[in-house]
Amino acid sequence: METQFLHNFTIPNYPSPKFSSKKYLRRRKNELNAGITSKPFGNSGTNPNPYITLNTATGRGDAETAVVVEKPPPKPPTFEVFSGNPMPFGATPGDGGVNFSVVSSHASSATLCLITLSDLQEKRVTKQIALNPLTNKTGDVWHVFLKGDFEDMVYAYRFDGSFSPEDGLYFNSSKLLIDPYAKAVVSRGEYGALGTGDECWPQMACLVPSTTDEFDWEGDLPLKLPQRDLFMYEMHVRGFTRHESSNSKYPGTYLGVVEKLDYLKKLGVNCIELMPCHEFNELEYYSYNPVLGDYKMNFWGYSTINYFSPMARYSSSGIGNYGIGAVNEFKYLVREAHKRGIEVIMDVVFNHTAEGNENGPILSFRGLDNSVFYMLAPKGEYYNYSGCGNTFNCNHPIVRQFIVDSLRYWVTEMHVDGFRFDLASIMTRSSSLWDAVNVYGSAIEGETFTTGTPLGSPPLVDMISNDPILRGVKLIAEAWDCGGLYQVGMFPHWSIWSEWNGKYRDTVRQFIKGTDGFSGAFAECLCGSPNLYKEGGRKPWNSINFVCAHDGFTLADLVTYNNKHNLANGEENKDGEDHNNSWNCGQEGEFASISVKKLRRRQMRNFFLCLMVSQGVPMIYMGDEYGHTKGGNNNTYCHDNFINYFRWDKMEESSSDFFRFCCLLSKFRHECESLGLNDFLTAERLQWHGYAPGIPDWSDTSRFVAFTLRDSVKGELYIAFNASHVAVTVALPERPGYRWDPLVDTGKPAPFDFITDDLPDRQVAIRQYAHFLDNNLYPMISYSSIILSLSPDNTTYS
Repeated sequence: METQFLHNFTIPNYPSPKFSSKKYLRRRKNELNAGITSKPFGNSGTNPNPYITLNTATGRGDAETAVVVEKPPPKPPTFEVFSGNPMPFGATPGDGGVNFSVVSSHASSATLCLITLSDLQEKRVTKQIALNPLTNKTGDVWHVFLKGDFEDMVYAYRFDGSFSPEDGLYFNSSKLLIDPYAKAVVSRGEYGALGTGDECWPQMACLVPSTTDEFDWEGDLPLKLPQRDLFMYEMHVRGFTRHESSNSKYPGTYLGVVEKLDYLKKLGVNCIELMPCHEFNELEYYSYNPVLGDYKMNFWGYSTINYFSPMARYSSSGIGNYGIGAVNEFKYLVREAHKRGIEVIMDVVFNHTAEGNENGPILSFRGLDNSVFYMLAPKGEYYNYSGCGNTFNCNHPIVRQFIVDSLRYWVTEMHVDGFRFDLASIMTRSSSLWDAVNVYGSAIEGETFTTGTPLGSPPLVDMISNDPILRGVKLIAEAWDCGGLYQVGMFPHWSIWSEWNGKYRDTVRQFIKGTDGFSGAFAECLCGSPNLYKEGGRKPWNSINFVCAHDGFTLADLVTYNNKHNLANGEENKDGEDHNNSWNCGQEGEFASISVKKLRRRQMRNFFLCLMVSQGVPMIYMGDEYGHTKGGNNNTYCHDNFINYFRWDKMEESSSDFFRFCCLLSKFRHECESLGLNDFLTAERLQWHGYAPGIPDWSDTSRFVAFTLRDSVKGELYIAFNASHVAVTVALPERPGYRWDPLVDTGKPAPFDFITDDLPDRQVAIRQYAHFLDNNLYPMISYSSIILSLSPDNTTYS
């Protein structure tokens, strides 16, 4: 009997199961070599025996009749090599082959490396193609066109040149580099799984695209929702469904989010802001955490490896189908969100990369052209305006074109609706070797800019703002950085950029907790911060209003802790923000008296009501709608556990009365014509009040703000906030022939905190107010807020 070696080169059907990198690649190797096992050859290891035994025995069982023939090595793949084209950048299929193009202005040589998945695991290069600088280089662009069989192939580059850190050069031909324009990165298949030899940084390579890579968008088109109508929800893809209580079929993945989109729709959300979904390495901070007995991870993902590739380990298929599985699952999430009227905004991190400072790994940008991609000091040191070791050289001509290309790709190919730019102020800083002639074509008289100087008209922001594709999507700046540049209200905007309004957050926190001196600033926040945005020609919806976000206390912790409690991070509570403008309502921590807990629940409602009645765009953080707690930890970047996981079981408990409140209030906001205006409020709609009608108190000791708002749908609304520790009875504006009806009162227990038409005992609840309202009065307990609506005075209480 002759042993036959059959070869099956069938790629597993999408989606494939998720494996650790080692298991995935071994299983992949077995699929490509069907019928081969190591046991018949007497090996206890996993490597196949290098010898083939041909059994030619004559029946006597004589071993001498067996012939041992050495197994021939697999034939290396062959490719036809052509000069190729310098554009477009990246790997582009077409004309029966693939064109590869990459920029490196200081390299002396370049090599394209093609690698099988099995060789990738063993850190071997299957095929190297040296690029001829005479025929495969145009300007600073290296390029080649290949025809051949790319089955089971990924690719990377090697670049050679000077290794001179003091000159900003880090060329190392032993390093395999990721193409900055790669559309998928292949490394490990399972989230948190170590690489071969327990490596945290296993070798990575890039998808070789094919003309057959298709996705059925089913006619999907941009929703183009008016920004003033948005209710935004900041969320973490893995954290949203990873907890076992999610009962998700695909926990912690893009598909898991799809399973919960109807939940978000119920909450009233019509825009999700995804925390970083570009490829990053969750094992970047991998180390044992003795406090919790687990391992620290880069959970948040603010450390990008590649700006064109979706995070592969957020996909149920991992690196299945060479990363195409992750691409298609992200597209599926966007498509299904759009079907439900929900836009998708990406949180993008163009301020730094995962390569860190001079001690960091050489993965891509550093090995390609370090002095181009990073902001460097004269002796090669890295500027650190990001606080993460390096600063992306955003306003360099090559880098800013790269950023624009990435953004265009996510809009045109992945159908996202906009971007939130992390530490966006870095994008306004001058690049290394800033030169006005290089940027504008001529010198600017008196210009003395040095590296990192803030620019009034930064070229990158200019390019994005005037790009025919990008200027039509949502553009949101986190208008500060870690170098002290704070631009809230002053970010270069071209009338289209919005901002995370950090001043709104700080002011609202101060007023709601009863700090003197903030009543006037609080009123500005309610009006969409005209003090920040009106003079520059922007609109109320250019203000993204938020009280809590991923970075800092959750809403529940904001009213439970005066101080951060970050010991679980393993940094002796030295990390995280010390100034949180929080108030524990009288006792520190979750174990508190009944009266303190009641006050906390009231304060959470006050904060949410403030968000919903403010002009501008409200945004909440995942889990705040049910009161998620992180135990007072305000910097949970490293926890892949219950601290960061959305607790679906908690949301469904009786404490989810707050979830009901949030749903009703967001629905109310969507129904009101006056709570999402395109322009700033005027006296025709708005009138301010104090304890008496028409007499507001803007003194430093005032803790009461009230106003009436004319609404074409709801009639007229009376909204008031009592941030004092003292209960008050307020006089309401006289409206002859009408009466004020109670709608929302955060001082009432659920379900009477929001009185709906179908509320049992609704009339009983309203009668409790009747003797006050009949006299145009309303009682407010301490730390409470209300919404009253005007209706014809023909109501009877029976």
